[in-house]
Amino acid sequence: MEMENIECVSTTDGIEDEEIQLSHNQFSSAKPHNILFPGLAPTSVHELLECPVCTNSMYPPIHQCHNGHTLCSTCKTRVHNRCPTCRQELGDIRCLALEKVAESLELPCKYFSLGCPEIFPYYSKLKHEALCNFRPYNCPYAGSECSVTGDIPYLVSHLRDDHKVDMHTGCTFNHRYVKSNPREVENATWMLTVFHCFGQYFCLHFEAFQLGMAPVYMAFLRFMGDESEARNYSYSLEVGGNGRKLIWEGTPRSVRDSHRKVRDSHDGLIIQRNMALFFSGGDRKELKLRVTGRIWKEQQNPEGGVCIPNLCS
Repeated sequence: MEMENIECVSTTDGIEDEEIQLSHNQFSSAKPHNILFPGLAPTSVHELLECPVCTNSMYPPIHQCHNGHTLCSTCKTRVHNRCPTCRQELGDIRCLALEKVAESLELPCKYFSLGCPEIFPYYSKLKHEALCNFRPYNCPYAGSECSVTGDIPYLVSHLRDDHKVDMHTGCTFNHRYVKSNPREVENATWMLTVFHCFGQYFCLHFEAFQLGMAPVYMAFLRFMGDESEARNYSYSLEVGGNGRKLIWEGTPRSVRDSHRKVRDSHDGLIIQRNMALFFSGGDRKELKLRVTGRIWKEQQNPEGGVCIPNLCS
């Protein structure tokens, strides 16, 4: 996505306008099971199941050379059918004994040190880890491919200190996005804004992109936490001018979903460029779009079992 220098001015909860810069951009388990915890048991079995090329755990088919050296099926193609240890030709020999050893193991989740208490048969472990609630989050910054991961407090500090994003406290906001010559910009991402309310963090995104053949702007909110927690909150976005307005209400998406996935699912407030310039007023040659919104928490009514909004003051 090509980025341009786009100015964005923001106000939150009555605070004066501030500039926002554009970012650039099945095996069944056999018994008895051997349960191995990192640091609590000998590592010899772990070492046997570690591919010498990629150092990842090996899963069937596990290959071996004539001298008994093993490696995973992915790396077998990478080494051009030559054993990386003794340089002998690998052939198509399966190490069935090692596969059987792996079948008998039970291992803790790789995120054990982050708090996950689960233990799984060796061959079920990968599937769990891909969805584990204790796995680190990816950085939600949308203007570049940031590879930083971590828990939410760490990522909040990272966004503030490394990406210099705007940090605000409160559940209502009033942002003004400004850009001269908007018709020259087809794809752009404005600087992320992070809000802290209800003890949680939310990311406000604003982007320009092509929806089919139509140039559009889109604003949406992501929740810094898992989807199950995100469903406890709702938000609204409103944009307007010249006596007209558009309103969007929805549930924030979890940052587990990338900003591109949310954008491409059109899950947010979408404004066609001509409409955005109409809202901007004047001669429609400059984007001056004011987006207001609020976040609230859905509370369960103990009597009727219905969700009622909890609005922050």
